[in-house]
Amino acid sequence: MRVGELARRTGTTIRALRYYEETGLVVPRRLGNGYRDYDPIAERQVAQIRELMALGLTVEETRPFVESIANDDDVCAAAVATFRSTVTNLQARIGELTAQREALDARIDTAARQVVTGPAGAGSEPVDLIGKPLPELRFYGTDGRPISLHALGPGRSVIFVYPLTGRPGVDLPRGLLEIHGARSQDSWLRDHHAEILAAGAARVYGLSAQSTGYQRELVHRLRLPYPLIPDPKLTLAAAARLPTRTVGDLIVYERLNLIVTDDLVEHVFHPIPDPASHALHLMRWLTQRRAVGQSAG
Repeated sequence: MRVGELARRTGTTIRALRYYEETGLVVPRRLGNGYRDYDPIAERQVAQIRELMALGLTVEETRPFVESIANDDDVCAAAVATFRSTVTNLQARIGELTAQREALDARIDTAARQVVTGPAGAGSEPVDLIGKPLPELRFYGTDGRPISLHALGPGRSVIFVYPLTGRPGVDLPRGLLEIHGARSQDSWLRDHHAEILAAGAARVYGLSAQSTGYQRELVHRLRLPYPLIPDPKLTLAAAARLPTRTVGDLIVYERLNLIVTDDLVEHVFHPIPDPASHALHLMRWLTQRRAVGQSAG
């Protein structure tokens, strides 16, 4: 077969096939007109190279496997040795990366324990937002989708704003317990997400001043069914004058819950002294509001 057909059948490029030829792995015959002509076995050889490279082997390390195909032999001792060498190298690399991660985790843990909170920041009463639209701010959620706070869509949107979350086994910064509900994990809405939607919410979001990377790790670790909104510059706090709290060199949000209906703030829950029970409180409120809407309709 010609080089173009082999490239199409194996999902590779002509350039790669020529490189395999240069290294002596997959060598075609030369026809009288100078064209390359590959035997049918070349398709198996190229597939073997690509499969092994996907496992982390270099092109050269695939040689004993490719040669065993050409010789119609079973996997030889050299191939087994190559596998073992690759696994050993991977284990060494995993050990290096694990050590780096643990060193970084230790630095994070030390820094988190040394942070001390300060007084609450200046802000208006969150209830002043009722009846008004949220500022025209655009974020990207942890799912990568754009979120416009002033245009969330029809129905009721639940936006729970929280200070920060700690890593497993690491205490939150000293003094953060003064912020209502700061100790609770974000699983307080996760476990009741389906029920909150059934009670009348169209969508749920979480928002904090933590970074996108931190929040994505949290979504993955807790398997949150709703996206989080990173606002490390506290743009919503500045635009809507939401209450904040100083935490060492950081400024974090105080915990509150915004209910936005048809792009207007309908209700604000603040303060939230017991996040663990707030999900049930929220569901009761949504159920009651839905009942009022149905009776009015």
